[in-house]
Amino acid sequence: MINVIGGEKVPKLCQVVLDSTDARSLAEFYRSLLGLVYKPGHEPPEPGQADERGHDWLVLRTTDGAPQLAFQQVDQVPSPTWPDGQVPQQLHLDLSVASIEELEAQHDRVLALGGRLLSDQKDGPDEPFRVYADPAGHPFCIFVT
Repeated sequence: MINVIGGEKVPKLCQVVLDSTDARSLAEFYRSLLGLVYKPGHEPPEPGQADERGHDWLVLRTTDGAPQLAFQQVDQVPSPTWPDGQVPQQLHLDLSVASIEELEAQHDRVLALGGRLLSDQKDGPDEPFRVYADPAGHPFCIFVT
């Protein structure tokens, strides 16, 4: 789809794609965290069935069908070592909540889903936020806005 802005045709952002050595697991993390749903045909297979789609490409959408995140199966992904080390973030997602209380609640959810805390700026002078790594090591932030 092409958007027209100021008389100029520009492409529309479709989705953000994350590489993973376990695309299904990473998709499940973000599906649970963000309340997304699978694109039809990308759902997990029935128990005992092979997960052919999960070893290739998966798409998550909002409940009204808008694409959000996709997951591409790869053999190897160097985990970011940010903020220290040689491997930069390369890309990260920014998420937001409305209050410190919600930040605390989401903190518990992230950890329960398999994420880990990288940096706690909850008491910072500007916007309170925390930086996490998803199960594959991709950083993401949750801000209070």
